[in-house]
Amino acid sequence: MNIYKNHTFRKIYTMHFFVNISMTIFSFILPIILYDLTKSALAMSTMRMMDFLPNILLGMLIGVFVDRINRKFVLVYGNIIRLVISLTFVYILTATDFVLWHVYVLGFLLSTIGYTVGSALNAIMPQLFDKALMTDMQAKFSLLSTMITIIGPGLLGMLLLWLSNELFLWLFVFCQLCITVIALFVDSVPTPKRNNKSSIIAEMREGIHALVGNPSLLLQTWTIFFSNFASSLVIGVLTFYVLDQLHFTKEQLGFMFTVSAFGGIIGAKLIHPLRIRFTRGQIYTFSMLADATALTLMFFSGHWLLMGFLLAIRTATSTMTNIVYLAIRQETTPNHLLGRVAGTTSMIMKLALPVGLFIGGIWADILPVAPIFLLSAAVILFNFVLLLKNNFQHTV
Repeated sequence: MNIYKNHTFRKIYTMHFFVNISMTIFSFILPIILYDLTKSALAMSTMRMMDFLPNILLGMLIGVFVDRINRKFVLVYGNIIRLVISLTFVYILTATDFVLWHVYVLGFLLSTIGYTVGSALNAIMPQLFDKALMTDMQAKFSLLSTMITIIGPGLLGMLLLWLSNELFLWLFVFCQLCITVIALFVDSVPTPKRNNKSSIIAEMREGIHALVGNPSLLLQTWTIFFSNFASSLVIGVLTFYVLDQLHFTKEQLGFMFTVSAFGGIIGAKLIHPLRIRFTRGQIYTFSMLADATALTLMFFSGHWLLMGFLLAIRTATSTMTNIVYLAIRQETTPNHLLGRVAGTTSMIMKLALPVGLFIGGIWADILPVAPIFLLSAAVILFNFVLLLKNNFQHTV
């Protein structure tokens, strides 16, 4: 079956396209605008925190909301609210009486609504499509996202020569408008059944119990937690390490990250042929081993091309494990609990990021940087052993 012939899938796919385009534009232009307005690295890093704080602080609460409300309703009205916030954002950033904390508040709200709409979109998928299609669809979404990640920044960089910052912001708003219009035409779905007498706390507990009662998903969640920790250790110091100690030029740094980004395409393309020969558990488990191997070799690498190749392996394995994880979560979680389980798992996984970034930063200040790759490899290798011990490779 060619999933692209499915009219409903084309609408969801187009929505994903505009979501990725809009966030690529926003992530590209906002640091530039903040730098022009504030000349402060702290302002930019604080704004970056606004991206993941809603996930950590409100993930479980948003999950309850998504499971209580009709998902089509959340998609439509959530995107309308996001469009209004986007318009307000443009006004604030282009106003002469610019106030930084206004931007932080709006950034937090934009991320919160974005996460809510994303959760609803994730939860509505099993209501719109056969669960057997989840892996294939997640692979296509991942490939689309990776392509935009690779092409987008370079194209936007060229457009910056001719377009103003304000016009980029209006392009961002236009994408939000397109997303909102498409959401209006998504097929209607039934509202999840729930006990009207349940409190929010009780429903959060129900989501936790559903996760704990799904050993396969719980195991994956904790392995991604440790993978995120290992990755954040490296991400926080990688640019400093290759520029300061390996003496790469900025051009080589750019080429290195370009090479690494192609790993996402490779991972998304590999998942289908690998599924023919191997179980998803095998793909997930041995992706961890490949990731640990790449991190170990990064300790010895001193050339930008080899470093880019090793990062591409990491990107490919990360793409495949995410595809498998999202598909299994959608397939094995009762739909009326999917929002809460997604919120709980996402909160657990994202908690590792600030911890790893902090430890990586302290490490780089007082210790040689290169051994941090071995530490990260050891964490990922622990995941591999944990998966083998629990026979996860036999998961379908």
